[in-house]
Parts: sequence; structure tokens; C-alpha cells
Amino acid sequence: MEGASYQRFPKVKIREMKDDYLKFELRETDASMANALRRVMLAEVPTIAIDLVEIEVNSSVLNDEFIAHRLGLIPLASDRAMSMRFSRDCDTCDGDGACQYCSVEFHLNAMCTTEQTLDVTSADLRSLDPTVYPVDALPRPADPANGFDPSEQRGIIIVKLRRGQELRLRAIARKGIGKDHAKWSPGATVTFMYEPEIHINEDLMEKLTLEEKRNWIESSPTKVFDIDPNTQQVVVVDPEAYTYDDEVIKKAEAMGKPGLVEIYAREDSFIFTVESTGAIKASQLVINAIEVLKQKLDAVRLSMDTAEADEQFGELGAHMRGGL
Repeated sequence: MEGASYQRFPKVKIREMKDDYLKFELRETDASMANALRRVMLAEVPTIAIDLVEIEVNSSVLNDEFIAHRLGLIPLASDRAMSMRFSRDCDTCDGDGACQYCSVEFHLNAMCTTEQTLDVTSADLRSLDPTVYPVDALPRPADPANGFDPSEQRGIIIVKLRRGQELRLRAIARKGIGKDHAKWSPGATVTFMYEPEIHINEDLMEKLTLEEKRNWIESSPTKVFDIDPNTQQVVVVDPEAYTYDDEVIKKAEAMGKPGLVEIYAREDSFIFTVESTGAIKASQLVINAIEVLKQKLDAVRLSMDTAEADEQFGELGAHMRGGL
């Protein structure tokens, strides 16, 4: 409709935040925004990963392709990925992907000279850019609360060498997105769930015996309900543990008490869980995803070439132009 305006102002509340874990609430928006944010976090936030491997010497038991694949999957610190150029768009090296603006060079040189097996790990990769390194390669302080002992830190194992075996290679890391290859995905797990609304019919619940209440509570595979030891009333102890399995609803119907509980999903409230691979912090992953989403929507809004916009954005582009 010409001149129509539809605005929402989503709210975010952080519940728990660590370097590689974030749990937050996204409210006052709809499923399209929540799903767009999730998909961008998984597939379109850029990171840096090894994309080209030139092996000079490999006398290990693993073939060259296997080692190259393992190197590509090592997460690299990607704080500068947003400001780097994609190698295909770099005008400094004409798309060769071998300059400081679009790539980072690594070297690995390992040889076993003892009778003991030598573990070649990500810590053995030598980066020519100190800001880009394997995420497990730098020493971290001891963390007794989480049981982390720095002496046990060895990095990610690439290959094991026996006496006389050698691995020598050069690798080029480039900027990319998860849509092109999973090695560029910054998110190990990104999920969201609808926040459930649970209402117990107190009048019907009063008609149940204590044993019937226990049987009804135990029908739920997760601990959503419990009995208050003081009042003997059924209470909701953890609504977010509900998995939308309808087991308690089916149990109530089997007991001849339909309507004992009403459960529905709030359509404007979502609970996100984000786990990062370590390439970027989980909190930064969300911020970068919002920035990427804004860039994509700006591209649609400002696009004057209908055919080009439709090819790139499909129905979303047509919808956005229709609402302008």
C-alpha cells in the first residue's frame, strides 16, 4: 500500500554470555526476523579459513588432500574478517587472493626426530599476520572453575608423525562465508525456540488426587512441572524446558481431563542459543550478523535494477520494493 509504514523495534536481553557461548532473548518481532538472523549467523557472517595448501614434503601416513581438508577446518581468529576483502573482489592482486588485503599466509614445518610419535597441531602453524592465528594456538590462563589446565593445551591435531617422517607446507587463508563452505561458518550451533506460555486450569487440577498429579507430571519427558511440597499444588518450574511434544496434553485427555493445561508459543518472543567455533566471539557473531543483514536489506532497498534484485534476493527483493 502506497505510503504505508510498518515498523517494529525489537528488544534484546542477554541472559548468559561467554566468549564462545551466548544466550539471549529477542522480543517484539516475528519469526521471519528471528530466522533471518539465525541463517545469517550460520551462513553469511564472514570468517577467515585456509583455502589453498601447497605441500612441499609429506611423508606422513595421510595423503595430501586429507591434510589440506583438516587444515581448512581449523578455526582461525577472524576479528578482522569484516574489514578484509574477498579475494575475488580484490583489485590489488587482481583476484589472485595472495595479497595482504585479502589473504593471510601460513607455514608449517615439522619433522619427527625421536622414537616417540610427534603430534603436529594447529600450534605448529606459523602465521605471517599476528592478528590471524589458530584459535587454540595461543596460551590461555588457568580456569579452575571450568577445569582448564594450560599444560594440557596442545592445539588441534593435524597429523601424527613417526621417526623420520616430515610435513612441510605453505597455506593461504582467505575470507569467506558459510554459504560457500562450512569451514567459513563461525557458528557451531545457532538455534532459537519460541517462548512457551503455559496456563494450568486450577479448577480441574484440584479434582486430581496427589497420585494423579504425579502421573501427569511424569508424562512430560522434560521437567516442566513439579508439585509444591507446601501446598501440594502443581506449579510450572521451567517453562522453557517444554519441547512442544504435547505429551502432557495427551495425558490430560487420557485421564478424562481435557483442558487441564493450555500451552502455546508466543509468536513475538524467541530464545536464542549461539555457540561459536572460536573464530569470533559469540557476542560479536550476533553483532556482525545484524550488520550483514542491514547491508543486504539496504542493497534491496536501493536497488534500481529489478531483474538484478530478483536474481539476488528473489521474493524478498520483490516484497521490499512493493513496500517502498
